[in-house]
Amino acid sequence: MRAKRKMNTTELAGKIGLGTAIFRNGRGRSQALLLLASALLLADIRWQASAAEPGRVKRPGFERAPETRLELGGPVAAYLGGVTRQWLLVAPDSNPGMLEMFRDRDRMPRRALEPWAGEFAGKYLTGAVQVYRVTHDEALRAYLTGFVRELCRLQADDGYLGPWPRDSRLTGTAPNVGKQGTPGRTWDAWGHYHGMVGLLAWHDETGDRLALQTAARIGDLFCARFLGDRKPRLVDTGWTEMNLAPVHSLCLLYRATGEPRYLSLARQIAEEFAATGADGKPLAGDYLNAATGTREYFETPKPRWESLHPILGLVELYYATGEERYRNAFEHWWWSMVKLDRHNNGGFSSGEQAQGNPYHPGAIETCCTIAWMTMTAEMLQLTGNSVAADELELSLLNSGLGMHSPTGRWATYNTPMEGVRRASAHDIVFQAREGTPELNCCSVNSARGLGLLSEWAILRDAAGVILNWYGAGTLETVLADRRKVGFRVTSDYPREGRIRITVSVEKPTRFALRLRIPYWSATTRVTVNGENANDVKPVRYLVLEREWRPGDVIDLDLDFSLHYWVGERECEGKVSIFRGPVLLAYDRRFNPMDPADVPALDARGLQGRPGAPAGGQQPIVKLDFPAENGLKVTLCDFASAGHGGTPYLTWLRVKNVKPTPFGRDNLLRSGRTVSPGPSPTVTLP
Repeated sequence: MRAKRKMNTTELAGKIGLGTAIFRNGRGRSQALLLLASALLLADIRWQASAAEPGRVKRPGFERAPETRLELGGPVAAYLGGVTRQWLLVAPDSNPGMLEMFRDRDRMPRRALEPWAGEFAGKYLTGAVQVYRVTHDEALRAYLTGFVRELCRLQADDGYLGPWPRDSRLTGTAPNVGKQGTPGRTWDAWGHYHGMVGLLAWHDETGDRLALQTAARIGDLFCARFLGDRKPRLVDTGWTEMNLAPVHSLCLLYRATGEPRYLSLARQIAEEFAATGADGKPLAGDYLNAATGTREYFETPKPRWESLHPILGLVELYYATGEERYRNAFEHWWWSMVKLDRHNNGGFSSGEQAQGNPYHPGAIETCCTIAWMTMTAEMLQLTGNSVAADELELSLLNSGLGMHSPTGRWATYNTPMEGVRRASAHDIVFQAREGTPELNCCSVNSARGLGLLSEWAILRDAAGVILNWYGAGTLETVLADRRKVGFRVTSDYPREGRIRITVSVEKPTRFALRLRIPYWSATTRVTVNGENANDVKPVRYLVLEREWRPGDVIDLDLDFSLHYWVGERECEGKVSIFRGPVLLAYDRRFNPMDPADVPALDARGLQGRPGAPAGGQQPIVKLDFPAENGLKVTLCDFASAGHGGTPYLTWLRVKNVKPTPFGRDNLLRSGRTVSPGPSPTVTLP
């Protein structure tokens, strides 16, 4: 129990606001300065105390070290550069309404806004911070510094940081919703959730106290409105798969500050997951209690993609409390989603929700896939299961890149398994407004798919380092005892599976290095300084423990032979072809035949030969395959397919492929049956 009650940020803001008002009115300037000085002193005391009393949380099994630095090469680096230059460094200036909607929320005439408009700034900031963690682009850091400063200035005196007028704050309704600006329901708590996540990510990366204070004032507002027996409850504000998402950001805020009220409200919201209305029908998704037995995610009351964000709160509640029920529920839903709603291109959901059918032709929304990748990164850090890293790689190299123009100028709303690519500004242009012509839920969110690489490329645990990313570049981190380690990766991955890793340490250092052996690499060869490592199997980490010396060399030879996913339901009679982590696709741009005329391939002995260069944007992978009747079919990587506006296919006619079921013990729908097991530890001299 603390001896003295700390002033909450709402009270603090009131004192600062009072002092400022007196000063501006020209009366009592000494009193104003005294109030401001006192308030700022109290603020400094509070935040020093908070920094010294972080939330007592369990650490994930795998974690990202804050000092991690990545210098990447290859196609992913090109996409990161394009998105940074063409979107992140220009989006707020090209769409000034992103922040102006907060500034003029109480002005007349009111803006006509979509219910989720308050999310744009937070989603943009979160993705930009994660991209910065990968690139350490100094121009981006400088730009974001100004963006965050202005965003924080726009917070109201009660902690509110949304676009709706005063009488509508966190009520779930507003008078100016939709294109016509008529009364309607809002996702106001959802918008604040994304703002908190972005501000906390920026604080975590830069130590910016103003960002943390702003996030905490939002948390204080939520507690003042909803903590305890207050009515209405947060669950009563409607759109619960969205508006209950603050359960996640409140846990993150508790981790950063140690303020127990934030954890109390998060726990309360988790109990509200099971709330029902007067008619006895569920108000929310019951994400905690329903995660039992064989119930699948698509069978829950709220199977939309937004529910993944409240579900993210479950893993943070586990870290904060140690209660296994939170962890068990989170893992249950993840396995259900990967089993039944992750598509062949690594995208998640169909028609913006889970259908229990990965063959469903509904739109695969960018935001859905970003939420899935975020959840999967948490799954990896929570469990240390290499399958989660394989899933992240699949999503990044296919949907994650495929949802972007190679130049970074636009992103999609829908990145379908097959069809055509359209910019989100075309598919969901209804979200465009004066001052925000390019903004929509997906355009502000897509960069996060690339930036999430910072959350899984290289991690650490108590024993050493986990290396998940095999693309060319340099990856540096620190061990749990603060010693620096680095790895220079030389490869043409994901085009080829031969990878050389050169170890960089200041002096001989003993630690365990975990190397991801993907599920699709049936036969993998690993050598350390020319000596073979034994017991190298897929679907696990190979743990190499030794005293590492500067210049030690590890060579991996991953199995890039083709593997297959045999379709069912809407894709009955068709097959998807993968080469390593890359889904292959027919693109009309590279073939003389039209989509309806693509001939069948034969899996027996099927191999591709590098295709001839073509005009225009070059694909990452381009291979020629023999087909029926002496014809040739050219396939390229999914991420590159269709960017010229041409139709593409990923479900093809392929003979002599046997279907493989899916399950925890029979992990992925491919031509190989593999079973997970414990990661073997190879102790080397």
